[in-house]
Amino acid sequence: MKKVFVSVIVIILIVLGWHYRFSIYKYFTAKFPSLAQNPLVESIKEDISAPPPLISNIFSPSAHLTVEGTIEQTNLNRQQNGGLPALRENTKLDQAAQAKLADMFKQQYFEHVNPQGVGPGDLAKKAGYNYLAEGENLALGNFDDDEVLVTAWMNSPGHRANILNTHYTEIGVAVGQGMYEGKKTWLAVQEFGRPASDCPSVDPNLKAEINSQEADINSMDGELKTEKAQLDAMHPQTQQEYDDYKNKLDEYNNEVHLYNNKIDQVKQLVSQYNNQINSYNSCLGSS
Repeated sequence: MKKVFVSVIVIILIVLGWHYRFSIYKYFTAKFPSLAQNPLVESIKEDISAPPPLISNIFSPSAHLTVEGTIEQTNLNRQQNGGLPALRENTKLDQAAQAKLADMFKQQYFEHVNPQGVGPGDLAKKAGYNYLAEGENLALGNFDDDEVLVTAWMNSPGHRANILNTHYTEIGVAVGQGMYEGKKTWLAVQEFGRPASDCPSVDPNLKAEINSQEADINSMDGELKTEKAQLDAMHPQTQQEYDDYKNKLDEYNNEVHLYNNKIDQVKQLVSQYNNQINSYNSCLGSS
């Protein structure tokens, strides 16, 4: 009688085990795709404004430009057009502007992107300026003075938009005289910027952690599928085979539990990362 009772209990456990196994497996296979429904926001918006360079036919034998005067005239025009706040001079933007000026004279080009593909954003970053928004105005010609130069930019819609852009809070300027296409002339560069520190930062380690955790999930997924195939292939007949099957089933379900927990953790990390990116981009767009 006792043997019959034990046999009945074992059969019940086996039946429950099979049902439990499939319900758990269905659960984890249903949860994993949900991770793809909350994808990473891969990119941070990068706002760069670079209108076509300005070439002037004005020739003044007494032409002379200065950094200080160009910044002063720029801020004067901002004040006169909507009472915009003055742009602060930034030494890193000055460095980027000077690098641009020297490069144009050296390589004899007059464009926002040099022959090697280096643009204004690249120069700002190389100078150590991390930005939310960045812009560049270029001018070539023998302008009489700083006021004439800035007025010429203000009369050009694209350059005017940069000067009056409410996104920008800082400026760097470089001016210089040299030989361009066999003629002695002045080149002027304005670099506008808004530093990245104005908006909440994005944790650079968070994306790496997500990638690492997802790699673990993929590895665990492969292992669980292998274990499921092994369970499916088992057809216990004896008491020992039933015991072995149950032990393997318990191990499998424990691993499924760990798998599901890891997926939940990654989904939380993804949500945290997306919130940081969205806050950063919203800050940029609201300026």
